[in-house]
Amino acid sequence: HVQLVESGGGSVQAGGSLRLSCAVSGYNYGSSTCMAWFRQAPGKGREGVAAIFTGVGSTYYANSMEGRGTISEDNGKNTVYLQMNSLKPEDTAVYYCAARRTRSCWQWEGADFNYWGHGTQVTV
Repeated sequence: HVQLVESGGGSVQAGGSLRLSCAVSGYNYGSSTCMAWFRQAPGKGREGVAAIFTGVGSTYYANSMEGRGTISEDNGKNTVYLQMNSLKPEDTAVYYCAARRTRSCWQWEGADFNYWGHGTQVTV
């Protein structure tokens, strides 16, 4: 049974930072997987935030998070992180972790992901 469990959300003042975590279980995480963070704000559609191709460590960022966010992975802990700095009120959303078995994260923002977490709320 595959599970993605997000944590680390909360309320923070504008300009502050948060680190989100996504713990993966029941899944052969080690390689050939695109792990991504998406978010959905009230009344808006879901949008990509950042992605990482596991094992290789290639990273990808949406324009909204470029320069403010860092996605990383800890293979030993089967965990993906999203460090977000200089947070803005428009970053307020539920943040979701997702996994996709694939050969790359190419066009990750529009791709179909196989597994999703339940989300963690970020309020700025």
